[in-house]
Amino acid sequence: MASGQKISERGMAAGLRALNRVASSPALDRLGLREQAVKALNGAGRNGTRVASAGRTFAAAQRLSSPARQRTASDPDRPDLFDLTPTEEQQLLRETVGEFALQRLRPAAGGADDATATPPELLAQANELGLTMVGVPEELGGVVTERSATTAVLMAEALARGDMGIAVACLAPAAVSTAIALWGDADQQSKYLPPFVSDDVPAAALALMESRPLSDPLSHATRAVKSPDGGYVLHGAKALVPRAADAELFVIGARLGDRGPALFVVESGTEGLSVAPEPGIGVRAAATGRLELSDVRLPASALLGGGAGGSDSAGAAYRDCVSLARLAWCALAVGTGQAVLDYVTGYVSERRAFGEPIAQRQAVAFAVANIAIELDGLRLATYRAAARADRGLDFHREVALARQLCARHAMAIGSDGIQLLGGHGYVKEHPVERWYRDLRATGMLEGGILV
Repeated sequence: MASGQKISERGMAAGLRALNRVASSPALDRLGLREQAVKALNGAGRNGTRVASAGRTFAAAQRLSSPARQRTASDPDRPDLFDLTPTEEQQLLRETVGEFALQRLRPAAGGADDATATPPELLAQANELGLTMVGVPEELGGVVTERSATTAVLMAEALARGDMGIAVACLAPAAVSTAIALWGDADQQSKYLPPFVSDDVPAAALALMESRPLSDPLSHATRAVKSPDGGYVLHGAKALVPRAADAELFVIGARLGDRGPALFVVESGTEGLSVAPEPGIGVRAAATGRLELSDVRLPASALLGGGAGGSDSAGAAYRDCVSLARLAWCALAVGTGQAVLDYVTGYVSERRAFGEPIAQRQAVAFAVANIAIELDGLRLATYRAAARADRGLDFHREVALARQLCARHAMAIGSDGIQLLGGHGYVKEHPVERWYRDLRATGMLEGGILV
């Protein structure tokens, strides 16, 4: 799980600016970051919250001679081995993001679910964590030198312990910055990545899913047709896109003629692109919406992942994108499942019946233990897939296994959580009913987030 250059030296200094309560973290004292964090927090108080403008114009701040990529971690002696133990920097990041999730996201989750939107101040504070920087190469302002899907998985898992819907809203821009960093050419990186490593992170979203029965992200109804001028024309619709209404930039999946699916970078102001609200039963705080694409004309430079390999490279990039997005949803499922386990463990220990805590009843104890067992299996499968991606090994099989496990068992964890609370599990007084609705999305939603 090596993450290269210390995140604590660059990314975490920026990430701690907006976290008032995180200043009490013992992890800061352990790594000697107390003084830097306090200074950063004071600076955040003076500067206030900044919200990205809807009329942003993307322009290259510098020209790159070739696209920048994070290097892949490797062990030439034993390429088949990997370590699932977080590095010290990853552990610090997980603790910091976890505290933010429990102290800021958890209290706001119920209101965000009812309002079908995440409070702007929470989104701004989440941006201060450096979520969009982890997947960006260091030479373009990122915070790690090595590719680290594992670090992104740990961050997503930690955020989801607070609330999955808000976590999706916070992570949506990082999906776009990671996609452009992984598959964008030099011009695309120069034009679009600088805002994602700035103090004014744009709202953005990865749109892959379509609203049709048995929707398959590898078989799109949305079409991209070559135009006479060398560009593309997009027609179709995308469903359940997080933060669709306020997004300034999209990465959209479409079928490129008869050559298979591909990714396209589309600015929100492009003519022919419209957005409508489309809330679901879960993940409501992500403010999901529907994108309508009607004669959306794009330049040739909008194709992501084309490079020297043309459409073949674009297709490979798309397939990797689908797998990495599914892995991100697995990470969210693990974090939300952990929230369920923590909550029901406390509940059954305090709830009394027949003169004793119900946790002493064998059926209850076994049900809680079963949640813990299944959750560990989901976590290990997710970490293994992320570790293989980090090492440049084929990871599609491992992602498929993790996805299958999460789709089947994550919803069961939510259902068991409701069952253990009895009638209390079915009312909004307790958050388990919301977690159950969110966990149902794990095996259904495509895209939106990326690691």
